[in-house]
Amino acid sequence: MSKILIVEDEDAIRRVLKKVLSEENSKFIIDEAIDGVDAEKKIKSDNYDLVICDIKMPKKDGIDVLNFTKKYNQETNVIMISGHGDLKTAVKAMRIGAFDYIEKPPDLNNLLNSVRGALKSKSGGGKKVKKTIKTGKFEIVGESKKIVELKDLIVKISPTNAKVLILGPNGAGKELVARQIHLNSLRNDGPFVEVNCAAIPSELIESELFGHLKGSFTSAHKDRTGKFEAANNGTLFLDEIGDMSLSAQSKVLRAIQENKIQKVGSEKDIFVDTRVIAATNKNVKNLISSNKFREDLYHRISVIELNVPKLDDRKDDIPELVSFFLDQISVQYDKNLITIDNKALKKLASYSWPGNVRELRNVVERLIILVESDNITEKDVIKFSGK
Repeated sequence: MSKILIVEDEDAIRRVLKKVLSEENSKFIIDEAIDGVDAEKKIKSDNYDLVICDIKMPKKDGIDVLNFTKKYNQETNVIMISGHGDLKTAVKAMRIGAFDYIEKPPDLNNLLNSVRGALKSKSGGGKKVKKTIKTGKFEIVGESKKIVELKDLIVKISPTNAKVLILGPNGAGKELVARQIHLNSLRNDGPFVEVNCAAIPSELIESELFGHLKGSFTSAHKDRTGKFEAANNGTLFLDEIGDMSLSAQSKVLRAIQENKIQKVGSEKDIFVDTRVIAATNKNVKNLISSNKFREDLYHRISVIELNVPKLDDRKDDIPELVSFFLDQISVQYDKNLITIDNKALKKLASYSWPGNVRELRNVVERLIILVESDNITEKDVIKFSGK
């Protein structure tokens, strides 16, 4: 039997939240607090499984309540509710340890999905919030300061339903970060569906994302399921979203806001429960100022922004990356494991890497193919790296 505390200074919103939660499960024990001071008294005197807390309140705000809750009982999950103008505060809350963030006025489907995830995590009936990162085959290699900070953020945000925008140059590993978030989320049993928005012609992007009905346009020879629907109960990764047309952006915004889509050629709504992670190598704020990207969509997809550093800003990771690629590619080519000497590593670290980790991997692969011995030397790097 789950105990939930609703912390909200607006009576009407508090009543609606209590009603919705009671209808979701009549066995929920639901308490209410009218402000931060009232909330802290109740949290101190009782053991709650979940706290749903507004950010802006008199006396003590939601951040104070979040900090108090986590200090008093680390295992209690907290869902923050915030107005559109509080996005920076919402991001701060997620970094502190909030389970999720819901924008006002709260979408009830989003709220209930978040409540289910939070209670599932708390109860132990599902997956616990990860304290260390789960890697699988999608490992983020490196221990530089920026990479450690990135891994820590992935651990914090993965179990939530928060929308994430991943920023960084081509080849830095944005897709890898998206897969890590999915792998460490409560949705990791569901699908991970990737869409490269830059690779799909603008006239086909809506069909790709939302699907279509047979006959809805000339080449629509049969019904098609779109990526939003295919990613239901999982994660949709919108790679290079900065290249998406304005028309498609408006429909993506609706899908995220309302959790529903319409196939091309249909007027029927299809409800979806899909977490959206987006990525781009472009400066989104510049795109907004030049009217190439919708500002309202930007605010929807960037509850959390993650910056993936370029390789030139994390050269301390090059030896570890090279070792990782040597092992990985040697197995791929069915070769004996190849080593590399320190002078060769220092030479690789001295180069500039505009193509980032992807370029480094290509160079390592080239060396494995072209070097005839089982040890790569500085001379080999100079001769075969192409630098």
